[in-house]
Amino acid sequence: MKKRNVIITGANSGIGKAATLKFATEGYNVIMACRDLEFSRTVQKEIVELSQNKNIDLIQVDMSSLNSIHTFCSEYKSKYDKVDILIHNAAYINHGEKYQLSPDNIELTFATNVFGPFLMTTLLLDHIKKSDDPRILHASSNIIKHFFDPKTKIIFDNLQGEFKGSRPHSVYKMYCQSKMAFVILTFKMAEMYKDNGIKVNALQINGAKMSKRTLKKVKPWWRPIAWGQNIFFPPTSYMANNYFEICTSNTFHHVSGKLINDKLEIMQVTPNEYPSLFEQVKRVLGSSVYPTYADNNEVMEQLWALSAELTKCHSAYTLTKNLDGF
Repeated sequence: MKKRNVIITGANSGIGKAATLKFATEGYNVIMACRDLEFSRTVQKEIVELSQNKNIDLIQVDMSSLNSIHTFCSEYKSKYDKVDILIHNAAYINHGEKYQLSPDNIELTFATNVFGPFLMTTLLLDHIKKSDDPRILHASSNIIKHFFDPKTKIIFDNLQGEFKGSRPHSVYKMYCQSKMAFVILTFKMAEMYKDNGIKVNALQINGAKMSKRTLKKVKPWWRPIAWGQNIFFPPTSYMANNYFEICTSNTFHHVSGKLINDKLEIMQVTPNEYPSLFEQVKRVLGSSVYPTYADNNEVMEQLWALSAELTKCHSAYTLTKNLDGF
């Protein structure tokens, strides 16, 4: 147990911090992948004391920066011989913020929530293959329910600032699209890596209580809404326990390429027929089905090729072509 290595991005707050504590308490080696080292060191010390587990490492990474991810992976490989569990928990959303580009000129939301995790997984793939039970978990969101509307699509033509300043921008909409893209990548990665025994799943998160530190980051005019939502959100430990169950239990040992809800039930794709008003309400309020858009093969291939191109992971694109018989 103590030899199993778990990487958790965004491990210094929220669900990531709660998950780090859970895995640490259970005796795992946990690698906290965080951007803010000064703050994260305090959290690291706290978790070591609470869990009585000294095997809690901290390696700096900015998930919006390709160079930072390369540096993280190089340092990780120099210290560890394998990856058993990789949890992509970190995400960016800041309501009301203007269109921003990452250090690599990629729209910041997609850089952090989609392309960064894609690159990290690709760079660590050889180490993941060395595990006897490799599992990857993507933190999704129930915000993808917007895609029950057939008019909602991922907009690919403004991810490098092509229409910056000339097209209306909403971080909320970009977050929604990025989380759908993350689910689509989940399905694609599960297909790509199944022969290596790597399980790749996504967890649909319905929200979790935000810390005061997180709430202070919210734009002032959004803060009352965030405070209101926080009243009804479950504690971070709730989803952290789900992380642990999906990544360690025998129940999910052979499960891959699935979107899982907060009750740990495998969600099914929406039946492809025009629903009644009652059925539409049921889908939006429930958590048993996900939008058919997530299974769109054309979008999946476009997203995978774009991910390989923008992260300069040409090996991933070559692998796709070889598997497709091109």
